[in-house]
Amino acid sequence: MNKDRSLISTPGGGYEWVERDDFRVTETRLLREVSSFGEIGDDLKRAQDNLLISGDSSEVLRSLTRLPEFADEYHGKVKLIYIDPPFNTGETFEQYDDGLEHSVWLTLMRDRLTMLRDLLAEDGSIWVHLDDAEMAYCRVLLDEIFGRNSFVATIAWQKRTTRDNRAAFSASQDYIFVYAPSGASNWKNSRNRLVDSGEFSNPDNDPRGPWRSVPMSAQAGHATASQFYEITTPTGVVHSPPPGRAWTYSRERFEELRQRDLIYWPKKGDGKPRLKRFPTEGDGLVPFTLWLSAEVGGNPEGKRESARLFGDGEAFDTPKPERLLQQVIHIASNPGDIVLDCFGGSGTTAAVAHKMGRRWVTVERKSDTVNTFLRPRLEKVVSGEDPGGVTESADWEKGGGFRVLEVGPSMYEPSERRLLLAEWAKGEAFAEAVCAQLPGFRLDSSPELPFVGRKGRQRLAIIDGLATESSVRSIVESLQVEERVLVVAKSYLREAAQLLEDLSPGSRIKKAPQDLLDMKGRVLR
Repeated sequence: MNKDRSLISTPGGGYEWVERDDFRVTETRLLREVSSFGEIGDDLKRAQDNLLISGDSSEVLRSLTRLPEFADEYHGKVKLIYIDPPFNTGETFEQYDDGLEHSVWLTLMRDRLTMLRDLLAEDGSIWVHLDDAEMAYCRVLLDEIFGRNSFVATIAWQKRTTRDNRAAFSASQDYIFVYAPSGASNWKNSRNRLVDSGEFSNPDNDPRGPWRSVPMSAQAGHATASQFYEITTPTGVVHSPPPGRAWTYSRERFEELRQRDLIYWPKKGDGKPRLKRFPTEGDGLVPFTLWLSAEVGGNPEGKRESARLFGDGEAFDTPKPERLLQQVIHIASNPGDIVLDCFGGSGTTAAVAHKMGRRWVTVERKSDTVNTFLRPRLEKVVSGEDPGGVTESADWEKGGGFRVLEVGPSMYEPSERRLLLAEWAKGEAFAEAVCAQLPGFRLDSSPELPFVGRKGRQRLAIIDGLATESSVRSIVESLQVEERVLVVAKSYLREAAQLLEDLSPGSRIKKAPQDLLDMKGRVLR
């Protein structure tokens, strides 16, 4: 049902079914800057900063994939996508309504997952967090969009340890689906293992840190004569290789290791030598698919973290614990990589990514949630005023910054069966909005009117009013050899269109808004 249609968000917070070519689905909205906090880069490179974006995730993802400014930074370059969408449990929370008709929920997820696929790096991964309500249906959806070969694992996260005696069964776990475009066998070579801190210790206070010891013998069948010799311990005990075995290293190599303090003598110095080995990536642990709350936190821990940040009466309803996101981010990314979450909620993903040295983009539909939770929380992280969560384990102090953007208004305004331009679509704003609707065109950073953008050898000229023969002649005279022009005007004379065709074959003139929609097959429903 409605499989061939799309959803748009409504001002009241709901969703409305429309045709896929409806202008409200296909329009590329501008992302306008609201504010910034902390250290940010050059305004001309704002897409490279950490971004908190207010607006419907579908509109934001469309802008990130289509606006050249952002597509250059994010299309096919996001290392980790973690989303914690509404579970569709039928409950109503303070910050959001978690009860949608099933087909609405599936379409909402389909549209967003399809755009997220375009943002994901080839060696990246997407993690989708759900509970029993829709997880089975979403698994089929993920197979359809990313391909069954992209499936990596289903993680069961223990979200609570207390029992709910009111239910038929007391649900204690959520599920996190992990998909990677490169497939599980390839992705495992780029993901990180977990630190095996339990096997390492530092009984001799080695300044290099914790270590563990491993045997220093090998099978005798493949050994050389240089691996058979006697070793005297610091206490004077003499050892030969164990029966049927040889020492792992030659005497010369062994003495080198001894000089570097890499030999451990068990049994108070009497035992056979063992090699001191320090933690490396190869020593890490392959993650289990069962994540216990004792290891990564549960819902109560997330609630306590939110209460410490915002007060008991203001805590977010369903925050995830920072330790859970720390493990996800550690496994799936490295410092400097891009982490994206288009269901921002209370901001856990962005906060932990910031503390762990990743670049991040987070999107939240409700402006109240942005202003009450997300922005204040991230400001605390930047200012060093968030001592909780993973601050200590991530060795985070303070620093960095982020920009706050919002989805701009539509450039179109319906009027009965006609489509008009919005009142704000004038001057530079009109030029920027028009350029955003034309695939492949890039807005010039320093436009020389009427030229505002280009696509290869084709220039884009915007006329905020009527295109006349005089204006067309002036535009053509400004073109370089072999250049052509697309002229977009609010209206034009037929004589002007004919003159453009005569003076510059291959150049075109279009009227906004009607011709902009027709160029991409869009219709007003």
